Amino acid sequence: MPHAARSGIRALPGPPPATPPARSLATAEALTVLHRAARRLMDDLPDLTDRLVAALGHQEPGYRAAIEADAAGVWQEVHQSLRHNVGSLIHPRESREAARRCSWRIGAVRAEQGMPLDALLHAFRLGGGMVWQGLIEESARHDHDDVRLLVHVAADVWNFVDEHCGLVADGYRQMERQLTWRRENRLRLMTAALLDGTTRIADLPEVAAAVDLPEQGRYAVVLVSGGHRAAYAGIRPPRGPAGSRVLWHSAADADHGIVLIGDSSLDELARHMGGPPGTRIGISSAVDGLAAVGDARRLAETALQACPESGGTVLLDEHLPAALLVSAPGLGAALAERVLGPLLRLDPGDRDLLLDTLAAWLDCDGSARRAGARLYCHRNTVLNRLRRCEQLTGRFLSRPADVVEISLALTARRHLRIV
Repeated sequence: MPHAARSGIRALPGPPPATPPARSLATAEALTVLHRAARRLMDDLPDLTDRLVAALGHQEPGYRAAIEADAAGVWQEVHQSLRHNVGSLIHPRESREAARRCSWRIGAVRAEQGMPLDALLHAFRLGGGMVWQGLIEESARHDHDDVRLLVHVAADVWNFVDEHCGLVADGYRQMERQLTWRRENRLRLMTAALLDGTTRIADLPEVAAAVDLPEQGRYAVVLVSGGHRAAYAGIRPPRGPAGSRVLWHSAADADHGIVLIGDSSLDELARHMGGPPGTRIGISSAVDGLAAVGDARRLAETALQACPESGGTVLLDEHLPAALLVSAPGLGAALAERVLGPLLRLDPGDRDLLLDTLAAWLDCDGSARRAGARLYCHRNTVLNRLRRCEQLTGRFLSRPADVVEISLALTARRHLRIV
């Protein structure tokens, strides 16, 4: 079987429907001359094949390499193409579709093998020229007047060559699109496996080569989510900080970036990952090697959970208490209820006033004066509210262990959205 039969191209749509041929200027006498000369070419097809293969090897570098690699295969391909196409000159109705399929399949096979399309089209035009020259020579051997009659079929012959060049190009481009899809799908599957942590250790060298990332290196994972994720995807940097590389993977819930951070800091990475308003971005801790990317993805998910609904960037290493709470939401909710329960059961206005005062005091490093400035009230008002919080919760802000519990409970309430 020729190359075309060995290729996995049967899933492709195939050649486009044939269009009605252009109006022919050929006379009955001209067609008789054409058919007689074409039959003689068919009788001497092996010699014509030899000459065309030799011309391809001499004139077309793309085919020269193919001939060196598989001379017999190229000869069979050329012979089959000539047999179909010269046969179409003799019996156009019976042979046209088989010839079209043959040319289309050659285009698809050669695309799969990586031959340049220009080389393939050159080969078909060279073959068309050689067939036309053969028709002229065979006609001249019979009767020199026959050559003048061939002028009436010249347009038909060259329209035939153009049609088959178009079929070759169509088969080539369909296969090219399929190959591109295969490569992209393979890359998507490999990237998804890295993020899931399901890549086999034995496969890591192959995966690293395919995704163009070193097997050993310092990595982080970035997750991008939120209503503006599509807008962010349009402006996100193809590379991170200087010396880093980013491999992006889109999933239903978020975009994932595997970042080779090298010697860059995570802070620098966070500065490069800013997105439009409303975008939520979670950045993992650094991990060593592609084998640990799955762990980094889980850390990035935790960072994203700690990101406010309104948007922003959360670097996990800078929000570890919040990360601990959102990674164990049941414990976080229990802590909030245990510490803040008496405040949470107040009327909403009173509840929010006291909780906001606690949060402001903690954010201001325990300064009632600065907390008052932030809340637009006197420091004594802040102190009175804090004393009331102490009375209701049974925890004292002068006791470090109680302050830690209150701070964690407020963080749990904020990130777990406990009312």
